Amino acid sequence: MTNFSALSSLVSNASLFVQGLMLLLLIISLMSWFYIFRKYMLLKQARQQTETFETEFYKTTSLSNLHQGTLANRHTIGGMERIFSAGMQSFADISAQNKPAPEKLEYAQRAMKAAYQREIDQLEAHLPFLASIGSVSPYIGLLGTVWGIMNAFIGLSTTQQSTLASVAPGIAEALIATALGLFAAIPAVLAYNRYVAEVDRLSLRYESFIDDFSNTLQARGAA
Repeated sequence: MTNFSALSSLVSNASLFVQGLMLLLLIISLMSWFYIFRKYMLLKQARQQTETFETEFYKTTSLSNLHQGTLANRHTIGGMERIFSAGMQSFADISAQNKPAPEKLEYAQRAMKAAYQREIDQLEAHLPFLASIGSVSPYIGLLGTVWGIMNAFIGLSTTQQSTLASVAPGIAEALIATALGLFAAIPAVLAYNRYVAEVDRLSLRYESFIDDFSNTLQARGAA
C-alpha cells in the first residue's frame, strides 16, 4: 500500500506533458489487451473449425452432401469450409455450362484463392496494430522519461544545494513513463509473434486443402 501511494504521488506530481503521455500509454495498453484477447478467441475458433472440417472432408463419401451441409450452416462455418464452398459452387456453375475440364478446374481454383485471401485478411486483421504498439510504445515512454528528467535537472539548477534527494523524485516519476511504455509493448510483441505464427500455420493448412480439393475436382471433371 505504501508503494502504491508513493507511485500515485509520483504520477500526480509529474508534469502535464508526462501525465498526458502516461494516459496515452494506458489507453494504448488497454486497446492492445482488447485485441490480444479478441484475436486469441478468433484464432482458437478458426483452428477448431479447421480441424473439424478436415476430418469431415477426408472421410466423406459425398462432396455434394458436404456442400449442402456447408450451405445450411453458412453463418457458422469456418474459413476452410468457406474455401470449400467457394470452390464447389464455382465448379458446379461452370460445369453447368459444359466447359472443358481444365477450364472448370481453373475457375474453381480462382474462386478458392479469392476466398483464401479473404480468410487470411480476416485472420491478419489488427496484427499490424499490435506490431505498431510493440514498436512505438517504448519510444513514447522514453519521450516522457527524457522530458521528466529534463524538468528535474532544470529544477535542480534553480536550487541552492544540489542533492540526490532533491532530484530523485523527478527522475523516478520520469522513469514511470518508460515502465508504462514497456508494459504496453511487451505483451503486444509477444502476442504479435505468436499470432503471426498461428496465421502462417492456418495458411499452410488452407493451401494444402486447396491442393487436395483441386485434385479431387480434377478427377471429377475428367470423369
